Amino acid sequence: MSLAANVTGVAGVAGRWRSAAIRGRRRRSRWGLLDSVVVGTVAVIVLLAVVGPWVAPESVYRSDIANALAAPSSDHWLGTDDQGRDVLWRTIAGARSSVLSAVLVVAAYSLIGTVLATMATVGGRWVDETLMRVTDIGFALPGLVVALGIAAALGPSLSSALIAMIATGWPYTARLLRGVMRETMASPFVDGAVVLGVSRWRLMTRHVLPNSLDVMTVKWAGDIGNTVLVLAGLSFIGVGAQPPSAEWGAAVAGARDYLSTASWAALVPGIAIVITAAAFGLLGDMLHERRDPARRGV
Repeated sequence: MSLAANVTGVAGVAGRWRSAAIRGRRRRSRWGLLDSVVVGTVAVIVLLAVVGPWVAPESVYRSDIANALAAPSSDHWLGTDDQGRDVLWRTIAGARSSVLSAVLVVAAYSLIGTVLATMATVGGRWVDETLMRVTDIGFALPGLVVALGIAAALGPSLSSALIAMIATGWPYTARLLRGVMRETMASPFVDGAVVLGVSRWRLMTRHVLPNSLDVMTVKWAGDIGNTVLVLAGLSFIGVGAQPPSAEWGAAVAGARDYLSTASWAALVPGIAIVITAAAFGLLGDMLHERRDPARRGV
């Protein structure tokens, strides 16, 4: 083969490599932009949940029948509901009931699941078997049906819905975290710590548990979005937040009779639910991609 042919072949390979590198940079740029949008959306939602009720006017909880079901205008950018309350401000004020309640639920059942998973991993065989059989019972029960029963038994309210969600959410965390912790216990650094004489509880609290929780953050981020949906569903069917609460599911329930005449009253909080669930779901996927080297180029 001539020198010119070799040079041409090398140039062709180099050109293909450059093209692939450019496509890779463009792909990373697009996904970097998507990640920024997701993080920004989550940050805005959390900010509204924290400060929304403080900046919202008191009129979001007062009826103004004279302005009931008013169309969007300069006075009410997204219209009013059947009680004459501003839909935009009601949606902003309801972010606390919807989002922060979901965060509280996920934090509470994650704590319960983490404690049980730690006890199952550190304890002996009988402790592990007993706790996992209890967890299996929790898995066997239909979560939504149990949540509906608990919420109905305690009386329709947002606190009842929160208790119901906490009572049905912990088995998933306990089972998954127990498996992750057992995998971590088989790591070489754990064997080294055991050889050095580190106690079992110190090994668990200082090394195994922190390294296992890193995996669980991906699940918990997505759980917040799912919990927002379930809480809204419980409020929509009447066992969750009650009027005059600005919780998004209750707002949609209150406006369902006016879909043909004042669709904005149900559409705005409904869109807020969808955006929040999607944002936290994408945040979970983004965290999974960041911590999993095999997915970084996908």
